[in-house]
Amino acid sequence: MTKLVEAYFKLLKLLMALCLAGMVVLVFGNVVLRYGFNSGITASEEVSRLLFVWLCFIGAVVGLRERAHLGVDTLVARLPRAGRIACAVLSYGMMLYITGLILQGSWAQTVINLEVWSPATGMSMALVYGVGVVFGVSTGAILLHELYRVLTGKATDADLLMVAESEDLPEDAAHDLHTGGHRTHRDASPLAARTASSR
Repeated sequence: MTKLVEAYFKLLKLLMALCLAGMVVLVFGNVVLRYGFNSGITASEEVSRLLFVWLCFIGAVVGLRERAHLGVDTLVARLPRAGRIACAVLSYGMMLYITGLILQGSWAQTVINLEVWSPATGMSMALVYGVGVVFGVSTGAILLHELYRVLTGKATDADLLMVAESEDLPEDAAHDLHTGGHRTHRDASPLAARTASSR
């Protein structure tokens, strides 16, 4: 099961790279063709917009799993473990509710737009809204798994912080600020975690 999950997220990262590469080729190529050859790629705007939408939603899923989203955890970091658990349960509950709304709305829009075609490419507009379904299912699974870990006591103190304090600091350094320099196995790199567990 773990290998399947890892393969799924590797696929998502590959899709992100392909979306970004496609956007660069289409937008830059269109600029070169317009100014250099008085031509252009008719579908450039529509396809690049579609790729951008998919890139943002898929990136949000990967960011959630890797705890890369920025947030302020000044209060939560100072709470006792029971307080952190309560905040985590409340946060996961609210996120699951919002994810459910996104999934419901995206599914409805996907069905409605199945036979609505974009003017330049003729693609179904369901492709635009379909990423919301992928996002909702993926994010919902992640949140349910994390909520289960919290409720069963398997979540570490670092897990209960849930966010990154700063994008300028590495994950380990950010956790050092909250733990006073004492890292759990999750805080450290996988190699360090294995080394610590073997002692």
